[in-house]
Amino acid sequence: MKPTWAFVFLIVASTAAQAQTVNMQEVAQALGVRCDYCHSAPRGSGQPEPKKDIALAMMAMTRDLNAKVQAATGKPANETARVECVTCHRGVAIPQPLSTIILRTVAQKGGVAAVEQYLDLRKQFYSRATYDFSEEALLEMVQRVVQGRPDDAIALLRMNLEFNPQSAKTYALIGFAYTRKVDDASAITNLQKSLELDPTNAMVRGQLEQLQEYRRRRQAQ
Repeated sequence: MKPTWAFVFLIVASTAAQAQTVNMQEVAQALGVRCDYCHSAPRGSGQPEPKKDIALAMMAMTRDLNAKVQAATGKPANETARVECVTCHRGVAIPQPLSTIILRTVAQKGGVAAVEQYLDLRKQFYSRATYDFSEEALLEMVQRVVQGRPDDAIALLRMNLEFNPQSAKTYALIGFAYTRKVDDASAITNLQKSLELDPTNAMVRGQLEQLQEYRRRRQAQ
């Protein structure tokens, strides 16, 4: 018995609807949200759904990017790296580097709030690919604020020692932060600790010797 065209159409329509449902589930998972994040208005109400409009625009942009990648490489679609929602979002609705989030909190609320936020995000996302929680990324972030906000930098660096207690780089940065506060004694203590952990660091050794000599001259006056 041959299938009727109506029967074939129902199968195709059902398969397309199922594919669309799976795709939307992947989108929601990539953004770490539920369906009502975008579909915020009651069905059939005609009320605006701005996040849904943004999502549709982002999907169109993704299709355009994939087409451009394919054109640029000259490879068929199944041989090119594809851009997907998860490529940028990685489980968060608004994808931003961790440094952007934490440094904004430092500027608006201070180092204590930034530490709390960092620990909360680390607890939520540490085992995922959402944010870079490596020590190197944190130290690079701190270097951007240590000159003008040494207390906030020290708060973040003290937090880092909870995860990396033998970090010579962290103690060296704490020492530098204390020089910004004109606290030579604390700076010397932390630079010495840094050298204990990494005796080969000539830069830290030079900073320590220079600071010790400066302090001796001040005390001799």
